[in-house]
Amino acid sequence: MEIKNRVKELRAKHSLTQGALAEKVNVTRQTIVALEKGSYVPSLLLAMNIARTFHLPIEEIFYLEDEEK
Repeated sequence: MEIKNRVKELRAKHSLTQGALAEKVNVTRQTIVALEKGSYVPSLLLAMNIARTFHLPIEEIFYLEDEEK
């Protein structure tokens, strides 16, 4: 099983650049790039900060591959 996410989709929907999102959640732009590419699994704290930024529950952003909607 693999953890997938909707960060890129949500970031675009909210008209945020990778740099702007990174600044909002206190990480580097490179972290956001890796997260969107699926090569980085975020810490719980980062996942919570991203969820708070988009005003969504964590499970609507991050999900297991076999649970994809």
